Amino acid sequence: MPRRSATMLAATLLLIAMLCASVLPIMSVPYAEMSPGPTYNTLGQQNGKPVISIEGRKTYPTSGHLNMTTVQVTGADYRPSLVAAVVGWLRDDVDVVPHANLYPDNQTEQQAEQQNAEEFASSQDSAKSAALRQLGYPVGTDVIVESVVAGSPSQGKLHAGETIKAVDGTTVTKPEQVAELVTKHKPGEDVVFTVVPVGKAGSRSTRDNSPQTTQVTIRTVKAPGADRAMVGIQPGTKHTFPFSIDIGLQDVGGPSAGLMFSLGIIDKLQPTDLTGGKFVAGTGTISDTGQVGPIGGISMKTIAARGAGAQYFLTPADNCAEAAKDIPGGLTLVKVKSLGDALKALEAIRSGDTAALPSCS
Repeated sequence: MPRRSATMLAATLLLIAMLCASVLPIMSVPYAEMSPGPTYNTLGQQNGKPVISIEGRKTYPTSGHLNMTTVQVTGADYRPSLVAAVVGWLRDDVDVVPHANLYPDNQTEQQAEQQNAEEFASSQDSAKSAALRQLGYPVGTDVIVESVVAGSPSQGKLHAGETIKAVDGTTVTKPEQVAELVTKHKPGEDVVFTVVPVGKAGSRSTRDNSPQTTQVTIRTVKAPGADRAMVGIQPGTKHTFPFSIDIGLQDVGGPSAGLMFSLGIIDKLQPTDLTGGKFVAGTGTISDTGQVGPIGGISMKTIAARGAGAQYFLTPADNCAEAAKDIPGGLTLVKVKSLGDALKALEAIRSGDTAALPSCS
């Protein structure tokens, strides 16, 4: 190759390299990042208050740890540069995932936080239900006002969280009964709701010891696009428990703490010390009947658990394969499919008989 041509080629390649070096650091890609978040001992305190408080039943001393784990995520507006994404892929303590995994359907950060808060509240309700059923306590169900449509006849008259005892004097035990009774009316007619206002569930009438109720009359309107009456509420359900259980953890969202909340409740309500002083962490959704479901960010949660000092990590069975790809040194992953599985694993851990623990592999 003539010397002049070789010089021009070298200069061109250098120019391309310089352009890449200047563009790549600022070129964003549609990804988000997860990293290990804080862990919280469900048997301990947060900001000077117990994470789990129980009133109306005897509780027992506990020891050790039953830590729930979290992940930290980048905001909805964050888009890493290509270089930053590559660096994240190379790190063990960062998980780079498609942006849509964390913010589907172009969710805003506020919408994602609201959804996480709702899922967190629902997981607490299921955790209480699963724990009390496991211990043999009765668990009931109430029909509630789940939400009120803005601008509807119910706005200002019914409120989210109120218990619906009856519609037009007919007792309701399922959410679908509310719509059935309302649509018996023609638009413009009145319907009468018998409700227990929020904060009054513990108040009792002196006559029959039932919750104090109030009657609310609402005039129906025509449903948009349909020839039927409506009042503008979405009914739902909530569990009722024979005593008070409060989970006082703030600034945490999502459904993945359900299993560890259930275990924390059980540990406080029965005399056996579940951990035997050991440091156990874990994760997993929980159903009302105690089935454990998978969660996201499992590898970041195992890192967080081991960093906090955990020796054992209760892992949803459906997350085992992913979690086993990179197990932090000194951490034993224990596979669980149900609350019962988790209790059996804790029995083995506190007794020191861990050889037969179902592990993730």
